Amino acid sequence: MDSKVSNGASPQDERTTSLLVFSFLQSCPHSRCRQELEMLGHKLSVRAAHDDELQTDGNWCSHFRLEGAAETDSETREEVVRDIARQLAQIGDRMECSICPGLVAGLAAQFSNSSLSEEDRRRCLAAALQQLTQLYPADVDREKTLLLLTMLVAKKVADHSPAVLQNVFHTTVTFINQNLLAYVRNLVQNEMD
Repeated sequence: MDSKVSNGASPQDERTTSLLVFSFLQSCPHSRCRQELEMLGHKLSVRAAHDDELQTDGNWCSHFRLEGAAETDSETREEVVRDIARQLAQIGDRMECSICPGLVAGLAAQFSNSSLSEEDRRRCLAAALQQLTQLYPADVDREKTLLLLTMLVAKKVADHSPAVLQNVFHTTVTFINQNLLAYVRNLVQNEMD
């Protein structure tokens, strides 16, 4: 988690990571920040058409399409990314108990601090993730664990303090693009093959 790594993400990488994090957050049942997620979706130029039916898992049946993308390739890629996010959210449900409420409250306070820069927030997130990754055995896929914990921490902080969702979201996307971009690219590509 080198803070000097530059963000080499292409616009497609940015869209992919944003969709991954957004879909992960949406896949988490019983979220306290549904309204903020909906507003964030509009700001991300993601169109969501909600059916009026609630699925058995507690999530709304939704279809998302990023505007300005080539129809077929984009839709296939987006569906793959949404599927990955759903799978990661299911795994994250089992990992959620490893994140102590004190860590969440501390991060929520830091994300609420308007005097902190994006870089300062990213450092706070990195420090919290460093603590959490030490709880997992070394033989567990480190990148997958870090990706899961990153999005899980974002979810927990946003649930704790819904008003900081946008800051949490943007910091999470930046962190993933700076530290896990190759892993996310490979994850999506492997699912598409």
